[in-house]
Amino acid sequence: MNIKPSAPVWLFDLDNTLHNASHAIFPVIVANMNAYMARVLGEAGTPATQEQINAARTLYWKRYGVTLLGLMHHHGVDMAHFLDTTHDIPDLLASIRHEKGLGRLLKRLPGRKVLLTNAPHRYSTRVMRHMGIQRHFSHHIAIESMRVHGKLRPKPSKHLLRKVMQRQGLTPRRCILVEDTLANLRTAHALGLRTVWITQYLKVADPAGAAHLPKRLNRPAWVDVQVKSVKHLPAQLSRLR
Repeated sequence: MNIKPSAPVWLFDLDNTLHNASHAIFPVIVANMNAYMARVLGEAGTPATQEQINAARTLYWKRYGVTLLGLMHHHGVDMAHFLDTTHDIPDLLASIRHEKGLGRLLKRLPGRKVLLTNAPHRYSTRVMRHMGIQRHFSHHIAIESMRVHGKLRPKPSKHLLRKVMQRQGLTPRRCILVEDTLANLRTAHALGLRTVWITQYLKVADPAGAAHLPKRLNRPAWVDVQVKSVKHLPAQLSRLR
């Protein structure tokens, strides 16, 4: 397929954007993360309390944007071990819920598509293959690849987005970030990217917990387009030019 040099490049999130992770997947990840953090934050063999876990999660989310970075910086957690443990989901494929016709939808959108997910590569690959949409993406950037100058910089890092654009040979105005997480969209907008907020799966926007959800689903100034589902994107193309 020939793609015009001026065509947009879509940066798609995965969980709660292309499929409903809140239905069955996020609850398992949250439970796994709670158990992991209880061990890491505990003292003298005594697991941390839920209150201690929630306090640490909130602190690390606010300071670093993702809980994992706080655990790495303050507790020496190994990223690969954390990701493998928290994303150990029995019956993962049976837990996936997504809309029909995603492949046809992605094909209708002009320009290239890149998957940009804070989820681990093995997990996101399995989800994409199950939905049958992996062939529609030119690149798959999972959290393991989100390093800038050797340091992990997952979304919402501005350093990450700049590196992605540099590697892809893109200007901000060519990029459209499609996400459920407002913090990631805010960073992208500040850099000059266009932004789309997907809201239909927002029960738990991130495994860090529902406390980080907005109280109302009103479109903030840094969101160019707010839609319930990615299936509404083709009708919004004129607003993203």
